[in-house]
Amino acid sequence: MAVSPDPRKNELLAALPDAEFQRWLPQLERVDMPLGQVVYESGSTLSHVYFPTTSIVSLLYVMENGASAEIAVVGHEGVVGISLFMGGESTPSRGVVQSAGEGFRLPANVIKEEFKHAPVLHLLLRYTQALITQMAQTAACNRHHSLDQQLCRWLLLSLDRLQGNELVMTQELIANMLGVRREGVNEGATKLQNLGMIRYSRGRITVLDRPGLEKRTCECYAVVKKEYDRLLPENMAI
Repeated sequence: MAVSPDPRKNELLAALPDAEFQRWLPQLERVDMPLGQVVYESGSTLSHVYFPTTSIVSLLYVMENGASAEIAVVGHEGVVGISLFMGGESTPSRGVVQSAGEGFRLPANVIKEEFKHAPVLHLLLRYTQALITQMAQTAACNRHHSLDQQLCRWLLLSLDRLQGNELVMTQELIANMLGVRREGVNEGATKLQNLGMIRYSRGRITVLDRPGLEKRTCECYAVVKKEYDRLLPENMAI
């Protein structure tokens, strides 16, 4: 017998008090999130917020010429579509599934109403602060640190948002996320593979030496992780 997907594999949903979770449960819809799916487009009005469980969504800014750069990644620790409950309705960024899996979604009108309740308000505001930290640190990292350091940061942040140590990701997609040329990603990935830190084959990246990646990356990864851990501890008192 197939096991029903559990919404509480998403850490925000798991952090909800039981009364709020039970109120949300009938409205939560399980969704497949295939690689490359556009969850929302720049400037469009969002119809749902998404709570990934086994997938990762990349938040991208897209330039007029089509070039893009990643500003944040969201996985089982968070929610995609904060502009809905922050009052903006839409956002200039684009949300794209960078690692396939599943998630749950909640209609826009429901999250707006739930945001009026103190426990939900406090939880989502803490998450939003953590996400803003990731965005700001990504901007600083892209400006001041090497591609090698950025690649290690990106791998570590992605791993934190997945179960396991394997990412399904092409070099072209990584290049689009980081806003760099594919050749640069290829060189960086090859270097990490030669050092025995990762194994890269046919679009699959397996991390073999996480401590090595942590030593090799810049301070940006630690700053982001510390802020998420501070604002969204595992057993959070709301």
